[in-house]
Amino acid sequence: MAQARADRTEFNIVIVAQNGRLQYEAVLFAASLRASDPGFAGRLLVAEPQPGPLWDRDPRIGDPGVRDLLGGLGAEIVPFECRAFGAAYPQGNKIEALAALPECEPFVFFDTDTLVTGALSGVPFGFDRPAASMRREGTWPEIALYGPGYTATWRALYDRFGLDFESSLDLSHPDEYWQRYLYFNAGWFFFRCPRAFGRRFLDYATAIRDDPPPELVCQSLDPWLDQVALPLAIHSLGGGRPGPELCGLDGEVTCHWRTLPLLYARESDRVVAVLEDICAPNRVKKVIKAHEPIKRFVYQGKGARARALFDRAALPRREQAIRNRLKKHNLWMR
Repeated sequence: MAQARADRTEFNIVIVAQNGRLQYEAVLFAASLRASDPGFAGRLLVAEPQPGPLWDRDPRIGDPGVRDLLGGLGAEIVPFECRAFGAAYPQGNKIEALAALPECEPFVFFDTDTLVTGALSGVPFGFDRPAASMRREGTWPEIALYGPGYTATWRALYDRFGLDFESSLDLSHPDEYWQRYLYFNAGWFFFRCPRAFGRRFLDYATAIRDDPPPELVCQSLDPWLDQVALPLAIHSLGGGRPGPELCGLDGEVTCHWRTLPLLYARESDRVVAVLEDICAPNRVKKVIKAHEPIKRFVYQGKGARARALFDRAALPRREQAIRNRLKKHNLWMR
């Protein structure tokens, strides 16, 4: 067992944190990593956007208690500049942050609203073949009655960047069904070099934003731009859909919880236990209770009320139905 662990590639974990909600989510991520994978030997890098002309206010972590607590949890804060997105498209932080990370060091990016619930260091990432999260719904493109279909829309993007479209298809799904096409949730992704990945991701995202193919004329790119560019970047770098060896991500090892009401409504008992255990120590509680959803759902019992509304073995198929039930019972917060 010790030999197998020694043979694994050491890697960095990257999340983005800034003033507001993300700084408190970053604490939850860091605390869950230390609690669930104490043997993780890589670096936890917290990328922090810096003030500049693309921000209308200072985006840096604003709570000094958060900054101190992240340091105590072993996280390293890495500043980065926003030159393409900023406040107009904050999802672009995950793209621009990659340029500030150590070159040629394998990395795994996670959205900050993720909990580590198992041994992440034991996941056999193949860093030469990038992949990303398949925990997604068919949110893009939205097909208009008389507009281009899935094939025409995605083919236009692959053609724009000189990529082979046919090899990206999952032929187990029928033509014009959304899962046939390479589409990810951008909640996690990985590669052997963050800067190489970031350059490709940025080039594709800005090109799509600034000069989209005619087939995209009816398509919204906000907030979907990162998820439109991501499969193209991954495919261009020799990657694709994750294999079964990565099933622990969005499974037993990590949980992309998105919002606390959704976490309590649909996630496993293990996820809830990890969340509540890491929130229990006083040094954590005194910092993160400043975030209203954490205070209400973790410390004031709204989470238990939300959980009681649902049978995890028979959840509604669509997320919107879960949201609607939570809203009906005044249990929805972001």
